[in-house]
Amino acid sequence: MFLKATRCETAKCAIERRAYLPGQHGQGRKKFSEYGVQLREKQKLKRFYGVLEKQFRIYFKAADQAKGVTGENLLQKLESRLDNVVYRLGLGESRSAARQLINHNHFLVNGKRVNIPSYIVKKGDVITPNQRKLGKAPIKNGLERAKDKTLPHWLSFDLESKQGLVQSLPTREDVAIPVEEQLIVELYSR
Repeated sequence: MFLKATRCETAKCAIERRAYLPGQHGQGRKKFSEYGVQLREKQKLKRFYGVLEKQFRIYFKAADQAKGVTGENLLQKLESRLDNVVYRLGLGESRSAARQLINHNHFLVNGKRVNIPSYIVKKGDVITPNQRKLGKAPIKNGLERAKDKTLPHWLSFDLESKQGLVQSLPTREDVAIPVEEQLIVELYSR
């Protein structure tokens, strides 16, 4: 669905060049049923964030039980994952690369080592690279990328102190993913 790293941000992106699947049968698409459309939206969101089915169901259940609109709550939970925040700060080249950096203890949250990519950050959390890992190439490259990266308004990054701050929780407007979350809610409401 979405390629790793920065290739899909250039003109070479396969999705932008062709709106159909590769291969002999790529253009012979049939119309999806209502269930098929809902399922594809769910799969698209799962793959975008790199979440497996069981974990996605847990996020949906928590979003459903929280106050507010279920679809927006779901997107807020997914967007608040530590691997996504590291990617949004520009410290990871992709979500999967950020996930691996977190697994290898490259980041601290509020001064404590966190090696769980699905950790949910809260308002006021401070994300910093581990001081012992600053000399490693992925962190150096990430700090270089962070200089040029435009951040969403709910995040800020200070280059001098090398700290990222979660200023507020993300809203639906902050999530620029081409997904209709209402279809996912309808799918799980069956």
